[in-house]
Amino acid sequence: MGNGTRRGQVFVRVISRRRSRGHVTLGNLRFPCALGRSGSSPSKREGDGATPLGPLRVQTAYYRPDRLRRPRSGVPLTRLRPQDGWCDAPGDRNYNRRVRHPYPASAEHLWRHDHLYDVVVVLSHNDCPRIRGRGSAIFLHVASAGLGPTAGCITLSRSDLLRLLPHLRAGLIVRIG
Repeated sequence: MGNGTRRGQVFVRVISRRRSRGHVTLGNLRFPCALGRSGSSPSKREGDGATPLGPLRVQTAYYRPDRLRRPRSGVPLTRLRPQDGWCDAPGDRNYNRRVRHPYPASAEHLWRHDHLYDVVVVLSHNDCPRIRGRGSAIFLHVASAGLGPTAGCITLSRSDLLRLLPHLRAGLIVRIG
């Protein structure tokens, strides 16, 4: 592949002085994206608002079946359910793992009223081994209006994410830097 790829990697680059805007490149595909409100960091911490620097791997993806038809995907794709969540409590045994609501510890709801998680790609941040407080739930997902900054995720417009999804595969490296 050419034009911004090396060995089939996705590249995420910061392109603005605000540090919360960038672009995602895979081959000839290039899309504007939003990053964490604190920019990017080599030492991500839970709640710091930073997108972790370095290589992450694509793991799996989810979609809201009540909002869109099953999208084309090169990544294993699962339907979200109203009880799906992601644990963000550093002291919990399921920290940085998918959980079911109601959940006794702090856990983000994946079934959201806004459209941000209509499509969610899970990236391999702090998962093997999981280290308390090093950050959880780094996703590639649908952006808010105007590509507003995130809590640490990478976001694209829904149409751009749906264009990128068929080209992703489990294990593909997403290099942030």
